Amino acid sequence: MRRKPSWDQLHQVVRERILIIDGAMGTMIQKRKPTEEDYRGERFKDWASDVKGNNDLLSLTQPEMIQEIHEEYLEAGADLIETNTFNAQRISMGDYNMEELSYEINLEAAKLARAAVDRYNERTPDRPRFVVGAVGPTNRTASMSPDVNNPGFRNTNFEELREAYAEQVRGLMEGGIDAVMIETVFDTLNAKAAGFATLQVFEENDLELPIMISGTITDRSGRTLSGQTAEAFWYSMRHLKPFSIGLNCALGAELMRPYIADLSHIADVYISAYPNAGLPNEMGEYDETPHDMACHLEPWAEDGLVNIVGGCCGSTPDHISHIRQHVEKHQPRQLPKIAPKMRLSGLEPFVAG
Repeated sequence: MRRKPSWDQLHQVVRERILIIDGAMGTMIQKRKPTEEDYRGERFKDWASDVKGNNDLLSLTQPEMIQEIHEEYLEAGADLIETNTFNAQRISMGDYNMEELSYEINLEAAKLARAAVDRYNERTPDRPRFVVGAVGPTNRTASMSPDVNNPGFRNTNFEELREAYAEQVRGLMEGGIDAVMIETVFDTLNAKAAGFATLQVFEENDLELPIMISGTITDRSGRTLSGQTAEAFWYSMRHLKPFSIGLNCALGAELMRPYIADLSHIADVYISAYPNAGLPNEMGEYDETPHDMACHLEPWAEDGLVNIVGGCCGSTPDHISHIRQHVEKHQPRQLPKIAPKMRLSGLEPFVAG
């Protein structure tokens, strides 16, 4: 386990400027058009099932590709680099019969991001960058049934999720991350399992890292898939005392703004936002240009709504470069003072008094 990163350093830089988180890993992988053979590499050339599409596996079979992508985002100006581990827990890895590789993938992916970040930090030590361990939502939901004819059925449970997430976070921490990002949250119960597992691993290692949380508003209803509003989502997660709360994916910047504004006014932690590069077209591709996306995001910075911004699906280093150029002239959001009250959440928030 590496030395404890400085909380003071991360808190200092987020107060000084709006931090830039990197863009989409999947988009950059797809641009390289890796084949089934590329995914397999030499080690998995005889694997019994197809593995193309398992982007996290590339941290083992094509490490140069993944490190190159990290460095492209660093060159574009990213301060926070996410590990290539969005689906690297044993529940999602079950799609490829690779459950037993989960810990190793997280370990090696964190090492790749760590090496890229350390190289850039050596070049410009006055501008520190950080490695963020990406913890995705899994491909299952603990709150809802996948069978419309059996609403009481669940294909996972809290304990299964907790165990899978704990294994993932152990690998990420061993590989040298600076923070944990529980991201693209569509089911708050899944995120609670991830948060609980993360705290357990912190206790095991006697090492506490910042926790970042990013939810997903799935459509114009303004709710997560499990039905919560942005405000209710924050009240559900604030017990983790996260470093930041925010939103990513699903919506483009234009549609995401109202929900970021809601969080900005009620959360006494830093606010992150990394939307998609617009909405997907009929071919599933993202058409919003780097300039257009940056122009959508700059007013958020100008109005003091955000502390951390970047891109999700469809975004590239060019998007990140434009976003950085547009927001760096603005001051980061100041944390509001929130009056202590009893705040509860179901699908809707409840504030007493």
